[in-house]
Amino acid sequence: MRRRSLLLSVPAGLVTLAGCGDDGKSDTAKSSNSPSPSASAAASAPPPPKIVDGPLPAITAGTKFGEKPTVAKGTGEPSKDLAVRTVIAGNGKTVAENDYIQANYLGQIWATAKVFDNSYDRGTPLVIQLAQGGIIDGWRYGLVGKKTGSRVEMAVPPTWGYGSEGNAQAGIKGTDTLVFVVDIEDTFNSKSSAKGKDVPQKDASLPTVGTNTDGAAPKITVPKKAAPTKLVANYVIEGDGDEVKADSSVLVQYEGVLWDSGKEFDSTYKRGQLTSFSLQQVVKGWAQGLTGKKVGSRVLIVIPPALGYGDNPPAGSGIKKDSTLVFSVDILAKM
Repeated sequence: MRRRSLLLSVPAGLVTLAGCGDDGKSDTAKSSNSPSPSASAAASAPPPPKIVDGPLPAITAGTKFGEKPTVAKGTGEPSKDLAVRTVIAGNGKTVAENDYIQANYLGQIWATAKVFDNSYDRGTPLVIQLAQGGIIDGWRYGLVGKKTGSRVEMAVPPTWGYGSEGNAQAGIKGTDTLVFVVDIEDTFNSKSSAKGKDVPQKDASLPTVGTNTDGAAPKITVPKKAAPTKLVANYVIEGDGDEVKADSSVLVQYEGVLWDSGKEFDSTYKRGQLTSFSLQQVVKGWAQGLTGKKVGSRVLIVIPPALGYGDNPPAGSGIKKDSTLVFSVDILAKM
């Protein structure tokens, strides 16, 4: 199993389609190998920190954006406040609270320079939401307002890190100040859309999907024809990112309608909240339909009952037994 980031303050939630139509109240699966603080620590959020510009240890090698950095050991006592410095200023989108960011990072302990986690060696950037309870507060406060393309260095005291209990799995004590270098590659929010080239939709027997990329839900028009009996998974917009694998987790925008009526039964656009999940935890039609597709794409998926919910649709979803489902899915990032 791929090692997960140590940054999570609680286990990561992966939303499955088993609960679609419930406005985000579906059960979540939790990853057992993500560290989490005690219940008491998670329940009592600390006050916002004062943000200062140092002290921060020097980056002695790997000084370019995207390079794995080498960071010196901290000298003297670290600040009791949150120290944040923009080492390289990007000129992309501005990160806001509750955004999902895509970033490479390295984390080490101030006093020893021991590296306890980094994404550069894994070869996969982290995609995570800057939301209270979802990530350590030092990141949540330190990265908001920064622009994509920036490299940010932070020194995070225990109060906005792992608290007085530390993180035994990572070798972090409750008194350790943590040093992070973060390369912010991208940021996503409820207005994010696919980005790529439009693909002609020529099959009159299939639904058409709008190609707008303004953050509004694309219009899905279902033809008054018999539903296909096999899975359909076609590009509407073809991105140029990495291909999604069968065991990938993805960050998406989507909406779903019923073939028979065209009625919408679920939509991240309507909820104003992106969704992330593992392809191993969704209905077969989603897993098969998104596998092999490129990040940045918008995909039309038509799911026959055998690959959807069959005769057991989610309670309260508005989906009848043996319904054919139509989805428009924007693959924003691979997690």
